[in-house]
Amino acid sequence: MTSQPDVVVIGAGAAGLMCALTAGYAGRRVLLLDHANKAGKKILMSGGGRCNFTNMATGPGNFFSANPHFCISALKRYRPEHFVELVERHGVDYVEKAPGQLFCADSAKDIVRLLLTECEWAGVEVSLKTRVDSIERQGEGMRLETSLGRIDTGAVVIATGGLSIPSMGATGFGYDIARQFGLAVTDTRAALVPFTLTSQWKERAAALSGVSCEVAVRCRDGAYREPMLFTHRGLSGPAMLQISSYWQTGDELEIDLLAGDNAFEALARARRETPKRRLSTWLGERFPKRFAQALNDWYGEDAPLAELSNARLEGWQARLNHWSIKPAGTEGWRTAEVTMGGVDTHGVSSKTFAVNGLPQLRFIGEVLDVTGELGGYNFQWAWASGVACGQSL
Repeated sequence: MTSQPDVVVIGAGAAGLMCALTAGYAGRRVLLLDHANKAGKKILMSGGGRCNFTNMATGPGNFFSANPHFCISALKRYRPEHFVELVERHGVDYVEKAPGQLFCADSAKDIVRLLLTECEWAGVEVSLKTRVDSIERQGEGMRLETSLGRIDTGAVVIATGGLSIPSMGATGFGYDIARQFGLAVTDTRAALVPFTLTSQWKERAAALSGVSCEVAVRCRDGAYREPMLFTHRGLSGPAMLQISSYWQTGDELEIDLLAGDNAFEALARARRETPKRRLSTWLGERFPKRFAQALNDWYGEDAPLAELSNARLEGWQARLNHWSIKPAGTEGWRTAEVTMGGVDTHGVSSKTFAVNGLPQLRFIGEVLDVTGELGGYNFQWAWASGVACGQSL
């Protein structure tokens, strides 16, 4: 082990790796610690194993925080094209799956390999399966008690992430350290997470498990148009993961199953043009077969369109354009992609990520109260916060 590193970074995830290699290239002796047996575990499982490593449209408006201006500086200084340049330099093939969303063409392993290679080139020492027992201020520096022994260092960077996916090793360690040094921690909850349903709706969703359709969903100030997926427990897919960032216990979701197409007008037009066509046929043209059949079964109104009065068409407009459902809850930390809330950024510099009044302690990445939407934004925040902190050490 480096006798006395200039910097100890705790957490070998996206933000920690990026910070460590940046500081290493700036001439700092860096020790990167993680209690896991592998670096970048969350990177490896993200995007279905393909890692949606950035979004070319990233801006401050894609993030949730009690201090919305905090993320602006870092995002401006390290932009998506900077990370894409790094990816291309390492010969990693990538694809654009949806506008702006870049994924590895092969495997998320390519991103972890890239970051570890850069760490090696930058002289970063990586120590996995390493426990950190305590962190204390030591004059102008910091002292850590670890499973490697005592480590004195000039600065400690906390890059331990949030509470999502505990099976990957997520803990509240970063929040505990923040509180120890007098920082506030905003309320945390699971975000980018599927919803669970109860009773009748849970049974209906389970029967449709695996069926997906494009919807427009609203809750509070949030609105998204994305695919929705039925599961054995409830509702998932990009639309549900996105809106979960706005949802709070007791809220209803308003789902437009036709994603903007007015059901009354579409049915009235069909009634006029093809009066003999049955409602079930019309539904089957707009929804996956199993879902069309389910809608027919739930509401039991199949008939030739000519027999449907305007009042009945209005009933279908309510069901299709304004399907209102109150989730029982979410699947929680087990499947949440990120943590909403975290270390209060009012106590941290947006330029250096140092704790106000304690420059030798810094927080970066998901542990902070900065949470991105679905689509590569959280990775871009990890890269940007890691670089901003690493450059200033």
